[in-house]
Formats: sequence, structure tokens, C-alpha cells
Amino acid sequence: MILIILNHHITKDKEGLYYTIPFDVPDNVEKITVSYDYFRKGKGFIADLKPSNTIDIGLEDEKGNFLGWSGSAHKSVSVGEYSSTPGYLCGAIRPGKWKIIVGAYHIMPDGVDVTYNIDFKFKGERLLFGDLHIHTTASDGKLSAFEVGTLAKSKGLDFIALANHNNFSENFFLPHIDGLTFIPAVEWTHYKGHINFFGVANPFENSFVANTKEDMNKLISNARSKGAVISINHPKCRICPYLWEDENAFDMMEIWNGPMRKTNTDSIKWWTELLCKGRKIPAVGGSDFHKPKSFARLSNPVTGVYSKSPAPHDILDAIKKGKAFISNSVDGVRLNLKYGEYSMGDTAEYNADIPLVIESNAKNLILVTDKGEKSIKLSNGIAQIRQEKVNFAYVKAVKGFGNIKTITAISNPIYFE
Repeated sequence: MILIILNHHITKDKEGLYYTIPFDVPDNVEKITVSYDYFRKGKGFIADLKPSNTIDIGLEDEKGNFLGWSGSAHKSVSVGEYSSTPGYLCGAIRPGKWKIIVGAYHIMPDGVDVTYNIDFKFKGERLLFGDLHIHTTASDGKLSAFEVGTLAKSKGLDFIALANHNNFSENFFLPHIDGLTFIPAVEWTHYKGHINFFGVANPFENSFVANTKEDMNKLISNARSKGAVISINHPKCRICPYLWEDENAFDMMEIWNGPMRKTNTDSIKWWTELLCKGRKIPAVGGSDFHKPKSFARLSNPVTGVYSKSPAPHDILDAIKKGKAFISNSVDGVRLNLKYGEYSMGDTAEYNADIPLVIESNAKNLILVTDKGEKSIKLSNGIAQIRQEKVNFAYVKAVKGFGNIKTITAISNPIYFE
């Protein structure tokens, strides 16, 4: 982080004028926050009634384009590529000489000292949490898209996917909620299984109807041609399991749906069996939320994603590459696997001299490979394991005693050649 502090004195003769103060913006910036402070007698409406200093603020970019104005309503304003203070434009941050617009609305006879603090948030990988399986009033949910988004933001989520049953209309007018990313999705709800299509507003060529394996393959092929990422939902659910014979029709698998229970442990078991067969299938989780105060609660579980930005395509790309783990809540267990320069989702060349590094805040971890399971002990949140040659390795966090243990988090694998 880079912090620029500008100390500026405004004299009485500037009262009633607008002018600018330049500052330099470096390269690779994602967001700029400008905060300012100055002496003002009184607070609130008292300050408005009595003569006092009143300084307004706005911003211009490096080309002199007007980005926004907030008067003296906010002591801190931000502009960024993915979110900005209300009243300010969103857009890419380009390097150069930007400007603070100063509005010297009212200045006391002795003038006033103003301190501007300028913070830069740089681009780079960050951990984002989201819920990838949510329903709204567009199908059988009880909350609107905006209401769900507001609830998701209050729970600390960074992204959500509204996956309504066979319905994509809502994807064309998703709401804007600052700091929350909406990923377009549809849950293809069929009598032979439920499948999420992520990343495109309308994944269907015409309708969702498919009565044969050929119909299904054509529908999925068309969705993929549009850029959709295919993920099967709750494949071992007793009510609506995945019954299609084709195990290669999907890119990802929702191994954790709603609260942890046998449906999910059976899905995790099947996912592990497919990994043992050589499949490389990213795992995701979603709440299947429909309404408040129900069995399926929003943000239980969450998918934690190591993404290079909050943009929908970057989040989805990271998920598809397996750069993610699943946890029972935003405040729950966090997981990461590294093997030299490789991380979750990568395929690494095996080297007996390179340890598998596990990073977590969990107390009890189990390492899972195609050769079985074993408990892992962490020291200061890290474990380094000299792993024998295996085809894949992932970890799961558990709580409980003896044979009665509950999974609280699970990572995607690192694969080995």
C-alpha cells in the first residue's frame, strides 16, 4: 500500500472558488481512496448554522475527466474499477496525474489547513467468499435479487450466483450492490439431475427441455459454446440425484450443498472416487438458499476463491481452475495448498525434495490422496509434508471425536504428474 499525504492551506480569498490539486497515481492500481480533514466549529447542523469552514471535494482522472462530486457530505471518497462511492464513476484506474477538485465553499478569515490522505489499492490475488447456489422470486425463492444481495453483503460475502430453476430472465437486469459481484447462473432443473450453468446470462439455445441423452449433450454443448461453466448440483441427494449416465458432461461438482450431512459426504466420496480414476474436477459449494429461517441458510457453505480481481469472469475462472476451497462460513476454516510454485488446482511435476505445504487456521486436518487418508498436525498454521508419489492431494478440516466427525472445510486438490 502507498499512502500520499497532502497538506494544503486555503486562504480567505479563495472562498467561493473551485480549483484542483494534482497528485500522482502509480501503475497497477485498482482503487483510489481520498480522505480529508480540516478544522470546523461544531458538528452536524450546528456547524451549518454558525460561520465555519466548509470544503467540498470531487475528483478528476489523468485525462481531466470528471469522476464525481460529493460536496462536503463525505470525508472519504473512492473510485475504482469494480466499486466506487455513490456519485462517483467506476472505471479502470490509469497511471498519471490525477486531481482533487477543491470547492472552497466557506473559509474563515484566518484560512484553513486541509489534510488529504490518498490510499492506493493495488491489483493482485485476494481471497473472496461467495455462495454459488441461491434462488430468488424469479423461481421458488422468497426474496428478490436485491434483497438477497443485501442479505449476502450483510453476511460478508463478496460474490453470489443467483441460479434459478430453468429461468435466466433475471440475469439481464441484476442489481448493483457496491462491493458485491453477481455471477450469472441458471440451475438446469431436470428430472434426472440438477446442473448449474455459470457465466452466461442465457445458456440455452431455445428452452431447457431435454428428453434423451442426445438432447442433454446438445444442450450442454450449446451452453459451453456460449462460455458457460457446467457444475452438477447435490449429485447424491436422495430427492433429486444426478442420474445421467454421462460422467464427463460437467466441468465442476457441487460436493457441499447446504448444511453438512450424508448427502454431502456421499457426494465427496463420489468426487474422490472420480479423482482416483484420473478426473480433475474442481469442487464447489452452495447453500441452495430459498428463504430466511429455513434449513438452507445463505452463506452455509461458502466457496473461498483466490481470485485476481472481483470481476465475475476472474472469479469464475479461478473457480474453474480449482483455486478454491469450501468452508461452513465466511468466519470458518480457511485452507490453501502449495507445492513449490504450484497451488490448488494445478498439476505439478512430482519431486521428492519438495514438501506439500498446507496453510490453515483449523485444529484438525486430514490429508486425502488416492492412497488413503492421514491426520495432519499444524504448527503456527502451517504443515510441511514430504509426500510420497500420489496422483492428487487435498485436505479436509473436521471437528468431533472418534468416528463421529463433521467436515467443516475442504480444499480442492493439487494434482501430480
